[in-house]
Amino acid sequence: MYRLQVYRDMRARVPQTAFKWFTSFNSSRFIHSLPFATLDVEELSGSQPAEVLNLVQGKWTGSSKWNTILDPLNGDSFIKVAEIDEPGIQPFVESLSKCPKHGLHNPFKAPERYLMLGDVSIKAAHMLSQPKVSDFFTRLIQRVAPKTYQQAFGEVFVTRKFLENFCGDQVRFLARSFAVPGNHLGQQSHGFRWPYGPVTIITPFNFPLEIPLLQLMGALYMGNKPVLKVDSKVCIVMEQMLRLLHDCGLPVEDVDFINADGKTMNKLLLEANPRMTLFTGSSRVADKLAVDLKGRIKLEDAGFDWKILGPDVKEVDYVAWVCDQDAYACSGQKCSAQSMLFMHENWSKSSLLRQMNDLAARRKLEDLTVGPVLTFTTGAMLEHMKKLLEIPGSKLLFGGEALENHSIPLIYGAIKPTAVFVPLDEILKDSNFELVTREIFGPFQIVTEYKDNQLPMVLDALERMHAHLTAAVVSNDQLFLQEVIGKSVNGTTYAGLRARTTGAPQNHWFGPAGDPRGAGIGTPEAIKLVWSCHREIIYDFGPLPQKWETPAST
Repeated sequence: MYRLQVYRDMRARVPQTAFKWFTSFNSSRFIHSLPFATLDVEELSGSQPAEVLNLVQGKWTGSSKWNTILDPLNGDSFIKVAEIDEPGIQPFVESLSKCPKHGLHNPFKAPERYLMLGDVSIKAAHMLSQPKVSDFFTRLIQRVAPKTYQQAFGEVFVTRKFLENFCGDQVRFLARSFAVPGNHLGQQSHGFRWPYGPVTIITPFNFPLEIPLLQLMGALYMGNKPVLKVDSKVCIVMEQMLRLLHDCGLPVEDVDFINADGKTMNKLLLEANPRMTLFTGSSRVADKLAVDLKGRIKLEDAGFDWKILGPDVKEVDYVAWVCDQDAYACSGQKCSAQSMLFMHENWSKSSLLRQMNDLAARRKLEDLTVGPVLTFTTGAMLEHMKKLLEIPGSKLLFGGEALENHSIPLIYGAIKPTAVFVPLDEILKDSNFELVTREIFGPFQIVTEYKDNQLPMVLDALERMHAHLTAAVVSNDQLFLQEVIGKSVNGTTYAGLRARTTGAPQNHWFGPAGDPRGAGIGTPEAIKLVWSCHREIIYDFGPLPQKWETPAST
């Protein structure tokens, strides 16, 4: 029944032109025609668990320790992950140590690798364009990080478009250099993008394919040797993707893939001493790693993301729908999810809140428009709501209850899409601000209201926030947009009537601002910022001036 409902959801929500092939095959037979795959997505179960291995120095390896992953929907032990313990990190340390600081390639070394990686991108993009391959990864994402077919398919689609963007010569174009004339004949300075060499990538559970694949390929494009660590709950997705990349020509020695707990991974980082680490995840872990690694890190950490509705009320139906998608798609488990809605009083007089309530009520577990929360329990989210409701003037707008009639394991959370109203003046109180702006990585948001003369208070709230990832300013009033954008920081800010907080496509920068450690993803600028550094080479061939003589000492 669950599988049938998912396919119905697919037909209803994804453009039909993308799935005209659907009825012509049975997805349970994919494994027979996917040479890279080592599992059948539809057969994953407690009786037929899949195994996830490690990859080091070109060889897939198991472990004496296996971590059992529970199916987020029914609690079955459906995946076994071979996790490396602390004594087992040495092969990974040795592998990284074999990569020099000047990388696997650079503009002066093995430039043919730029072309090779362009070819790998071509082949991998072509593979992901094939319906049976796309469906394989879409369904695999759904199994480990439950979300609608459309949301999971969107992740695969963005990954494919990213690979298409870096086909052929586009990889070597990332290493484009520049030259500046010198002070005399024979002198020129040249700027180059240079790899770091041995690097590490650590990524979270919520986008099991898109985040690790985009960062991994960016690291490779620039000449680095990465070891990749993905959250164990979803690491099976990237394990299968690495096998696809090997089929597409990526040398098996180019990437190491490790499964380990946080303590073991931290030990690996300290012993291997990578030249750069990309971390996507919680601010608490990010700050610890920044100290441990002595600043050799780029971060895309927590996002308590805000949306401001300006004074011009238009297209209420559309704005309500976007608010619902921003806050509750993927059960709110996006780093770009709408965490706080600042609503001009003009919107309060419209049907906005009623429509948001109605849209949230449509979401149900059967089609995964709401689903398991993998980092907060039900009790923790409801306890947070209870504390918010103790603030004077606060009230529950909708939700605030646990989901019913399900078999989601107790280690995960399951609540209805929830919105809590908190008065603006109460939010700004020192005693409340930290509580109200705590990020709940689930279907949960704060709503507040402001008047024209209270915009400075809204801007003060933005200034006091610590995370500056995404934001939205919903208004077509140019002066209002100018005021808010000019006095805010968030690295990926949408502006205009159709503004949203979510959406990380491959065609624009996605990342935080206001932090020198901030990382980006997806674009040439992001790849060059995160995965390369600047190297200047000054050529000075002469000739010497005629009748040159040794000058006096200075």
